[in-house]
Amino acid sequence: QVQLVESGGGSVQAGGSLILSCGTSGYIGGDYMGWFRQAPDKEREGVAAISRGGGATYYADSVKGRFTISQDNAKNTVYLQMNSLKSEDTAMYYCAAGYASARWALNGNAYRYWGKGTQVTVSS
Repeated sequence: QVQLVESGGGSVQAGGSLILSCGTSGYIGGDYMGWFRQAPDKEREGVAAISRGGGATYYADSVKGRFTISQDNAKNTVYLQMNSLKSEDTAMYYCAAGYASARWALNGNAYRYWGKGTQVTVSS
């Protein structure tokens, strides 16, 4: 049984940083891991994704230069380093895994497995 567990969310002031972690267990099969977020009354947004095999990374324009996705395959963990946080980054952040491709790396419909999320709140 595949499980994804996010951690590291919290409250931070604008300009601050947080590191989210996503621990995985079970056989995932797919090559991509992604971070998504959803704020109240907004659609889910793909934030960042990484190819587990090749290490290629993908970012939403809204977070480029501020967020970094990385992985530690030995620990079966994916990270999202978030710097220069803004109030508009406030959302529930979800980790996902599946058979996405480079073209669909930031499309949530391409992911099969999801964590329960971790809340990030940025105050201005």
